[in-house]
Amino acid sequence: MSRIDMAAVAPEAYRAVLGLEKYVRANVDRTVLELVKLRASMLNGCAFCVDMHSREALEAGEDSRRLFAVAAWREAPFFDERERTALALTDSVTRLGEHGVPDDVWDAAAKVWSEKELADLVTAIATINVWNRVAVTCRTQPPALD
Repeated sequence: MSRIDMAAVAPEAYRAVLGLEKYVRANVDRTVLELVKLRASMLNGCAFCVDMHSREALEAGEDSRRLFAVAAWREAPFFDERERTALALTDSVTRLGEHGVPDDVWDAAAKVWSEKELADLVTAIATINVWNRVAVTCRTQPPALD
C-alpha cells in the first residue's frame, strides 16, 4: 500500500527531481542510462523502478538477457568496457560507504569517459538513487500484471 503521493503533496520537490531526470535523459546515452537505473534500483530494492526501467529498456530494444544479467554484471559477458565502468560506478555511488568511491573504480571510469560524461553519469546515478529512495520510502507499487 502506497504511503504518500510525493508529486501531489510536494510538487515543487517532485519537479526539482524531474528536472534532474530530464537533464540526464538529454545528456547520458540511453542504453547506459537504463542499465544504470536498473542496477541502482536492484541494489536499492525498488520494485517500482526495477519494473519501470526494465520495461522501458525492453521497449527501447534492449536484449532481455542483458537486462537479467545486470544483477550479475561482473560475471556476465554482455557488457562493453564503458557499460562495465558505468555499472561499477553505479555500485560504488549507490553503496556509498565510509570511504566513498574507490580510486580504482573512478580511475577505470575516467579512462573511458570524458570529464563531462563522468559528471553526467554521476548525476544520473545520484538521480536514480533519489527516485529509488522516494519510491521505496513511499512504498510506490509497480502497476499490476496484465
